Amino acid sequence: MPTLPYAILQAPSTLGLATDGVERLPEQLLDFGFAERIQARRAERLAVPAKDPVPDSATGILNAGAIAAWSPKLADAVEAVLDADEFPIVLGGDCTILLGSMLAFRRRGRYGLLFIDGNADFFQPEAEPNGEGASMDLAFVTGYGPSLLSDIEGRGPLVRPEDAVAFAYRDHKDQEEYGSQPLPEELKALDLPAVRMMGIKAAAREAVDHLTREELDGFFIHLDADCLDDAIMPAVDFRVPGGLSWDELETALRIALANGKAVGIEVTIYNPRLDEDGSAGRGLADVLAAALGTAA
Repeated sequence: MPTLPYAILQAPSTLGLATDGVERLPEQLLDFGFAERIQARRAERLAVPAKDPVPDSATGILNAGAIAAWSPKLADAVEAVLDADEFPIVLGGDCTILLGSMLAFRRRGRYGLLFIDGNADFFQPEAEPNGEGASMDLAFVTGYGPSLLSDIEGRGPLVRPEDAVAFAYRDHKDQEEYGSQPLPEELKALDLPAVRMMGIKAAAREAVDHLTREELDGFFIHLDADCLDDAIMPAVDFRVPGGLSWDELETALRIALANGKAVGIEVTIYNPRLDEDGSAGRGLADVLAAALGTAA
């Protein structure tokens, strides 16, 4: 596990979605005692600009300008945590917070990305039916899409495609139905069928081996709650049958965190509004606390 103390950043953005609800993710996990359980400092809660229901005319993406302007502010907050010699835990929000998180590391060097998500999030704007950036974030950070979002601060790609691993996604039918562009060949893809075939331990180790190559300075972990089995994590905006069990996710996170090369983690898409009895959120807090342990 990381040897640095933990610091929690709250990044309650829904700029990448047409809907709301996931902005309550940070407070819900904190209400479940998450910070205390891992002895984390509560760092900053970022203010998020108001949403525009009409997609940007130039890109076809909802709130494209706001995402581009806000992401450097999140990056600044992540860097402040890094400067304090702490391990950033960013609680979202939707998946477009990835742009701010990865921008922080791109400013500092060459970092990898472990992208644990039920969806590949590689849509191009013209194929995404709602113009939601949260379906395109992996594309943006690896340099695909309009330069407004794929080349923030002129630093694109924020992650080289060959330095990313898409892990446990299962939205193949959705990609096919709407015509999502394929993942680049150089981006390592371990979809849910591949993870199942290999077993979670072997799959996670293969992903981590790829992200701990000598040329990388470390790797960041993106965790979307919809990677979990829909039966145990129904509190997400876009539901797809199947997914990882609690134990599988904990195993993958433990393996990712064990080697000391992970530099931070973000958690996205869990929607407390859709979690009537709180059981999905409690399970998520439990898994995160168990995997992260206490670095103090």
